[in-house]
Amino acid sequence: MTAEDERLTQSQRREQNWHRWGPYLSERQWGTVREDYSEGGDATWSYFPHDHARSRAYRWGEDGLLGICDRQCRLCFSVGLWNGRDPILKERLFGVTGPEGNHGEDVKECYYYLDSTPTHSYMKALYKYPQSRFPYEELVDVSRARSRMDDEYELTDTAAFADSRYFDVVAEYAKNDPNDLLIRLTITNRGPQSAVLHALPQLFFRNTWTWQCTDEGCTTRPSMRLADNVVQTHHESLDRFWFACDAMDDSGDWVWLFTDNETNKVRHPHLPSESQFYKDGLNDFVVLGNTEAVNPDQRGTKVGAYGLLMLPAGGSREIRLRLAHVDSPIIKDTAAGDTKTYSKVAFGDSFDDCFQQRVDEADEFYASRIPASLSSDRNLIMRQSYAGLLWTKQFYHYVVNTWLDGDPNGVKATEIRKLGRNSDWRHLFNRDVISMPDKWEYPWYAAWDLAFHMVPMAHLDTHFAKEQMILFLREWYMHPSGQIPAYEWQLGDVNPPVHAWGVWQVYKASGPPQKRDKEFLARAFQKLLINFTWWVNRKDPRGKNIFAGGFLGLDNIGVFDRSKPLPQGHLEQADGTAWMAFYCGTMLRMAIELAEDEIAYGDMASKFFEHYVAIAEAMNSMDGSGLWDNDDGFYYDHLYVDGKSIPIRVRSLVGLLPLMTGVILEEPIIEKLPGFKRRMLWFLRNRNDLSQHMTYMEREDAKLGKPCNRLLAIPSEDRFRHLITVMLDENEFLSPFGIRSLSAAHRDQPFVFDFGGQHHEVRYLPGESDSGMFGGNSNWRGPIWFPTNFLLIQALKRYYVFYGDDFKVECPTGSGVMMTLMEVARELERRLISIFEVDDNGARPSHGKVQQYADDPAWKDLVLFYEYFHADEGTGLGASHQTGWTALIATILRSHGAAAH
Repeated sequence: MTAEDERLTQSQRREQNWHRWGPYLSERQWGTVREDYSEGGDATWSYFPHDHARSRAYRWGEDGLLGICDRQCRLCFSVGLWNGRDPILKERLFGVTGPEGNHGEDVKECYYYLDSTPTHSYMKALYKYPQSRFPYEELVDVSRARSRMDDEYELTDTAAFADSRYFDVVAEYAKNDPNDLLIRLTITNRGPQSAVLHALPQLFFRNTWTWQCTDEGCTTRPSMRLADNVVQTHHESLDRFWFACDAMDDSGDWVWLFTDNETNKVRHPHLPSESQFYKDGLNDFVVLGNTEAVNPDQRGTKVGAYGLLMLPAGGSREIRLRLAHVDSPIIKDTAAGDTKTYSKVAFGDSFDDCFQQRVDEADEFYASRIPASLSSDRNLIMRQSYAGLLWTKQFYHYVVNTWLDGDPNGVKATEIRKLGRNSDWRHLFNRDVISMPDKWEYPWYAAWDLAFHMVPMAHLDTHFAKEQMILFLREWYMHPSGQIPAYEWQLGDVNPPVHAWGVWQVYKASGPPQKRDKEFLARAFQKLLINFTWWVNRKDPRGKNIFAGGFLGLDNIGVFDRSKPLPQGHLEQADGTAWMAFYCGTMLRMAIELAEDEIAYGDMASKFFEHYVAIAEAMNSMDGSGLWDNDDGFYYDHLYVDGKSIPIRVRSLVGLLPLMTGVILEEPIIEKLPGFKRRMLWFLRNRNDLSQHMTYMEREDAKLGKPCNRLLAIPSEDRFRHLITVMLDENEFLSPFGIRSLSAAHRDQPFVFDFGGQHHEVRYLPGESDSGMFGGNSNWRGPIWFPTNFLLIQALKRYYVFYGDDFKVECPTGSGVMMTLMEVARELERRLISIFEVDDNGARPSHGKVQQYADDPAWKDLVLFYEYFHADEGTGLGASHQTGWTALIATILRSHGAAAH
């Protein structure tokens, strides 16, 4: 067991609270639904813009640059910088809003997560800060002027990094104990000449006192004060911490600046504030030279250690800070209350020794998680993907009832607001550390994203993964109707039902087969039953086991905006129905697993077996009511209007998702459940027509002459072969970088559909979207998406377990190369991995045309994990730090490396 594994065990057993501090500070609190108190609750971007972020106290959270906080976001640390040219202090990441960006919101900064252990005992991240004036206006103006057909305008497209005139700012954190945090900032001048940087690392309390709310558990104003160059903090529930900086000495070159985390009532007179020193006091002192903006009494709720760094070309400077609880050994071992002694011993040899030890322990931990057979480049990719996954945890606070009605000392709510966004989710109470999709572009959870996040997470911190999956099923998250909340923009939107699959994946990672956590599985299963019933009751319009679902997270993949009602009729969805069969199959597998110990679950296994068959039969029905098209050999959505079913012949992932529904039932397990087996065999004897509509096959043990495995799948074997042929056709779905979300056949032959007096067209778009559908900030009409690719690869591996080496298909279609289904799965994995690997030109396809990543040693080992990828070129698109589900690359590399070994 590694040292980090021991910390995980101590944390799980609540012996030591190693998870108390972490990267839980958001990267964007402004522009979120939570901070929007406009009358209609729908003017999110304009109500709290970036320009207000430095001068307005947030209500529901905090943000900062390369920052950390405790798990309730009471006390926060982040980096502050000023290059002497910018109009504002650099305290948070900048980006364009939804209306400003030509493809929606987009962060316009260069920052990278380099390392983290699961308990955050060691963390490392990098920010690249230009020495020239940061091009705020240019980024907005050019982005606004560009069309959807144009590329996005990024910071690397400007002159911000010309001649390498920028600073590399590396933030590292090491925990000496759960409440003793060592912080090391290393700032390097990458430019050809000396340069000055104003450094302002800062500590601040989240404002929980102004609003007089009751959601925080305490409303007493916390405090900070200075004693012998040590900042002493006190918070009602966090107790007392000491904060020191090694740059502070008697020379006075560095100074402490105090203010309050309060709204500037001069700039925002309509908002509550309780101090004459404001949140932007540090900004105004440093940038504007306003010495009256900070508190001369050196006390408040926000403090910064301020100093100037003169760095020669290529030179570096290290700033060391330490935040320790008064009961930590580093403080207790000094004379009681002796801050002078603390400020000296805090940065002794033990400081660097602790950092080195934590770095070594992080290497030891990942050596136990990353296959030794991986190349150094693949090791780097896997390590950074894990780092990003762990860095994108965030404290998330959103109490819908309070948000709708307003606070006693907050913005008064109108009657319109009370009936607006999310008003039917008043039970929802979120106040937790949650894995986010991207802490800038999506600083709020998305339910189906989370399920994918927890697959790689389970191999790092299984306990955290289990807690996350259970959390979304708890009664203060799940709607009383049984719906799982989607995301804050619209909690009632419908995401694909993958939570059960996520639970099953985490369960399998919880230990070897005989030692897995069945209590976790049973807890989740009970709540998933409620959610499954919600789907059946709400999303099967005709009660025929053909499901709708609407949006289903695939934004613009279809002809219509599926998040909105159609002008007439309803859509019967191939993906919605496939997702429900997938849900059924997962619940069936869970029920069988639980029935080994609790026979009562056998009845639930029978229920889900028969429901699976009913969905498969409905989807494959030959009477015209099914979704399979015999002429095209593909599954399509159907528009059901006036008793008629009209196929929407778009060749997209919608028609491939039935491939993922395969379920293998192992005969040795079934033998242990005689009641389930009797019911299943009776059902099968009375349904000898099943092979016409779906796959039901038995594979016999050659020696014993009896079944050893049984396979259930939506497509029959013939249809399965046909779909695989289409999926592996390079002129259709198979890209050099994985499976496209829309067939390339629509590149020159767009699908055209006229309905309700409107003309609709779907064309293959390998990169960014040209459609404003569902916000226009993502595209499912061609690019590569990791979550669906991952599910398809998993499905191929399951089919291989059943069919074995005798079943082969052509890959790519028309190539003459025959592969087993396992070989196809590994080939798809190889293509996905190649997105991030250095190619023959020294470049990673994911970085596109940004030359720094190929040529510059200070850039070439930095990897970004995007939301999705250009299907023809592999360029990363969408959110640049979507390490949540794109961290699946770590699981793929792990599988690939283990197989190679």
